[in-house]
Amino acid sequence: MPSISPQPVAAPLTRAAIFLVVTISDGPEHTAAVQSFCPDLSALLRAIGFRDLDGRLSCVMAFGADAWGRLFGTPKPKELHPFKEIRGQHHAPATPGDILFHIRASRMDLCFELASEIMARLDGVVAAVDEVHGFQYFENRDLLGFVDGTENPVDQAALDATLIGEEDAQFAGGSYAIVQKYLHDLRAWNGVPVEQQEKFVGRTKLSDIELDDAVKPTYAHAALTTIEENGKELQIVRANMPFGEVGKGEFGTYFIGYARSPRRIEQMLENMFVGRPPGNYDRLLDFSHAVTGTLFFVPPATFLEEVAAAAPALQSADAIAIAAESDAQSEPQLARTDGSLGIGSLKREAESD
Repeated sequence: MPSISPQPVAAPLTRAAIFLVVTISDGPEHTAAVQSFCPDLSALLRAIGFRDLDGRLSCVMAFGADAWGRLFGTPKPKELHPFKEIRGQHHAPATPGDILFHIRASRMDLCFELASEIMARLDGVVAAVDEVHGFQYFENRDLLGFVDGTENPVDQAALDATLIGEEDAQFAGGSYAIVQKYLHDLRAWNGVPVEQQEKFVGRTKLSDIELDDAVKPTYAHAALTTIEENGKELQIVRANMPFGEVGKGEFGTYFIGYARSPRRIEQMLENMFVGRPPGNYDRLLDFSHAVTGTLFFVPPATFLEEVAAAAPALQSADAIAIAAESDAQSEPQLARTDGSLGIGSLKREAESD
């Protein structure tokens, strides 16, 4: 069985990042253009990253549920679906997004150059629906002043938390990502005494130590985002980044969570927005509101590398129907008609008679 190389979903935090969410324009020519771009991303990464080998440039390319069917047909990852809107004490909206590019580096110029090249290659093919430039804020703090990502797993634990295994063997080495853009009311937040802020977060502000369970409220962010199953904590990897425009008075956190199952993140969000139990919601949401929400699947890097060779096999239903009608008794078609690209582990077994 060929080896599988995952995309860098568990990469360490960097000083700069760009989150670029795009939609694909209608038309088979635009679908084909995205398919042909997939294996070229690695070459762009190498070319731009070579300018600074210590720059740690990386990019994750992920796909929404609708785009997956259009680009790759079937089968599809077991848990890939559109982001589920949540209406509770606060609102988590679902917003459009076919492709996510999560670009990271130690320097913003590397991120910017790669994003520019990607959009140049896909000019007229995709349209940006959200673009956020994130930056490291002091000791990996968010703009609320608290350290973000303290509980991220590392090394093998990070891979175990993010990479799909035998539970969906056809997509082993893949991952799921959920992104949300949060805007903060910093004026209101800064008016809250630090001691109360710490209860809302569940950690001390200066030293970043988690509050003892005896004093940590059940509505604390740290409490509501702790998910357990059969006595074991289910972890995710967060790669959140602060962003802001001082002149506009717009400040926030771009949340991105990677996990081997989206249910982990969805449960966290349910706890935050609805409450655990209902009504016992995350008080941070009184000061920070979500304006976007999208769910993506992150295929392995080896999947992206193999797309171009297999892409011609994916024909539209109309094209297949026309070909069948014009010559129903012709020799078997070379193109696949099961909707599958036949990529690596996605190749279908021939059906028995």
